[in-house]
Amino acid sequence: MNDVPAPPPTLRLTVDGQALAANWRALDALSGSAGAGAAVKADAYGLGVDNCVPVLRDAGCKAFFVAHWSEVAAVARHVPAAQIAVLHGPLSEADCAYARASGAVPVINSLEQAALWTQSGGGTCHLMIDTGINRLGIALSEVADPRIAALDIDILMSHLASADEKTAMNRMQAELLGEVAETIPHRRLSLANSAGIALGPDFAFDVTRPGLALYGGIPREELAEHIRPVVRVEAQLLQCRQLAPGEGVGYNATFIAPAHMRVGTVSIGYADGFLRSRGPGGALHQAGRALPILGKVSMDMVVVDLVAAPDLRAGDWLEVPWNIVDAAQQNVLSQYELLTIIGGRLRRG
Repeated sequence: MNDVPAPPPTLRLTVDGQALAANWRALDALSGSAGAGAAVKADAYGLGVDNCVPVLRDAGCKAFFVAHWSEVAAVARHVPAAQIAVLHGPLSEADCAYARASGAVPVINSLEQAALWTQSGGGTCHLMIDTGINRLGIALSEVADPRIAALDIDILMSHLASADEKTAMNRMQAELLGEVAETIPHRRLSLANSAGIALGPDFAFDVTRPGLALYGGIPREELAEHIRPVVRVEAQLLQCRQLAPGEGVGYNATFIAPAHMRVGTVSIGYADGFLRSRGPGGALHQAGRALPILGKVSMDMVVVDLVAAPDLRAGDWLEVPWNIVDAAQQNVLSQYELLTIIGGRLRRG
């Protein structure tokens, strides 16, 4: 069996490397005098670290952000570990030991993490300041604590809570970070995510941390002319069949054929990130023809109406809409979710 190659997959995820590189360059240019990094957590937002990090590296990116220590090794196959920041920081001596062994840089988020890092030997770290999002980061009242003064801080950072909205809170957070920067020694400042970059140069500081926009998302309309789609998803037709009037499709027969009609079963489902919420009113496409989805999305399959494409046969490829801006406008999923829910089979395809 080991001598027989596996058949080709019936799913395809294509990452447009040229578009990804162009998006990073555009965001880097929009960052002004700051340098753009790249959030590559969650397997590069679901598109695959191995697909994306080399492209970003070759485009000029030198700062990469992940959430978990378990994500470091995959990114470090492509870039020096010293360029990788771990946003969740160290929670144990084991985390600190791994940071030193790997070379990845922890983001300190609390006084407890600061003490742990120093007691384990210290060294370069980043520091997160909570300026209003109330997730991770030290409180403003903790800025003068001696455990913070003991740190060797490269990037002093915070995170915008509502950068995708027009709100005074954005300006307030930028001002608070600037005030803290006057009291805590550091080498670089960072605040802006993708949407924050669109707010202008006052939010860029020294390092920006785009994520969503790298991969084709548009969190603010100011970015629309600069960002290109990155993802293309295709799935094969597994079977075509004829329905008679009154026959149902899929679980619970939520679609009943009103007349004789030809339908096709397609190799994609919610296990691949094509969730049931994308079924009602949705469609797959082939050569510009819309093929409406019929019934419920199953774990591994959807059924589509082939009336508009009588020439299609089992084995033909259909395009699955994954332009995350358009898709997010058509259902309850956010652009972030449409990327990060992509299933393992699709990424491996």
